[in-house]
Amino acid sequence: MTRLAHVPDKSPFDFSFQYIGLLLFMIGDGVEVGYLSPFLVKHGLTEHFVALVFTVYGFAAAVSAWGSGVLCDRFGCRKVIFAGVLLWIVPQILFLAVAVPSHSGWQILLTYGVRGFGYPLLAYGILTLLVREVRITQRGLASGLFWFCFTCGLPTLGTVVASYSLPVFGEYGTFWVAFVAVILGGGLSLLLPREGTAEASLGRSQAALPAPRELMDVIWANPSLVLTCIVRAINSSATHGIIVFMPFYFISTLGLSNSQWLRFLETIFASNIVCNLFFGALSDRVSWRGTIMWVGGVGSGVASFLLYWVPAHFGHISPIALYGSAAFFGLTLAGYVPLSALAPSLLPDRKGLAMSFLNFGAGCSVWLGPLIVYIFQPFVGVGGVMAVYAALFVLSGLLVYFIKLPPELDATSVVRSPPPSSLSFVRH
Repeated sequence: MTRLAHVPDKSPFDFSFQYIGLLLFMIGDGVEVGYLSPFLVKHGLTEHFVALVFTVYGFAAAVSAWGSGVLCDRFGCRKVIFAGVLLWIVPQILFLAVAVPSHSGWQILLTYGVRGFGYPLLAYGILTLLVREVRITQRGLASGLFWFCFTCGLPTLGTVVASYSLPVFGEYGTFWVAFVAVILGGGLSLLLPREGTAEASLGRSQAALPAPRELMDVIWANPSLVLTCIVRAINSSATHGIIVFMPFYFISTLGLSNSQWLRFLETIFASNIVCNLFFGALSDRVSWRGTIMWVGGVGSGVASFLLYWVPAHFGHISPIALYGSAAFFGLTLAGYVPLSALAPSLLPDRKGLAMSFLNFGAGCSVWLGPLIVYIFQPFVGVGGVMAVYAALFVLSGLLVYFIKLPPELDATSVVRSPPPSSLSFVRH
């Protein structure tokens, strides 16, 4: 089928409703992050089973994340975003009204696991819309704004809302506070611009879902797509893993308070929020790949070690060191922001499919992080788990070196950007 060429020409600020909606939705999704694991243990689940619950949730998120891009190509971003809202709301009602009161581990596993399909469809549906519609010279900025709103909600402002809501409404009531934020955010996300968007171009020529053979042909011709998927999976794996075991490590092992843990978590993501914007804009002018490789890969590897070592040695004596290690971790994670700008450039005519690879990696991180905890913690403890995360981060930096962009993009990047810094080993 012949597809009409679509030239991205919009500014990130044309999608203000999507950014605000994403922020509110992820606030609602992130309210539970700081206390869900202990909450489930109080309701009869073991720490080991909680890790399994998070892993199943992650598998669902990975499948949903993969589908988000190709479904946007086929059905349009609005329908994908709406499906994400629906798949969050319905399972959450069942989780709160049926599974939690019954204290049934398997009902909790089922309902919470199904909810994992929800947020990737909304969030990555919005991200796919942005990379298809925003002009290439502002794609890094658009990605930075996206991750600013994403991490501002999950879990930064989410945990802030929880800290105010928990003393007033309790743990169970706070889930319903989050529910309201999700509905408001989902509604705003559906207010797409009318003219000239991907929705309009999609209406003229819908892309068929890729057949397995076609998918293999795409992978064979563009192996860098697989590398972006792997790197993206590594990027967020540690953040999804630490929320499973770090609360117990902080409180039970180190003797720190729950408020210190929540503040530590807030610091990670507050730092990440600011740095997402900074590295998103900077990478447009310097280097997508260089930023990912050195700030993201190498930097996060070092930060993972500090995230374990500093609280153990300075947690009780130096708040500056404690929260400084958290801030540094958040900063280095922001080095991966240019992945969202880089991925669609690998497949310019099928941006939705390219984003599916990236989004699948993001979804895989949701189960990869807890799975590492599930497998390694019983044998190597918390320090060993953090060493695994550190090694994966360094590996991701190495993999980025082998990601190749189309020659024509390298040519245009020379025109639109100043010469790379002497510290950059590669251009975009």
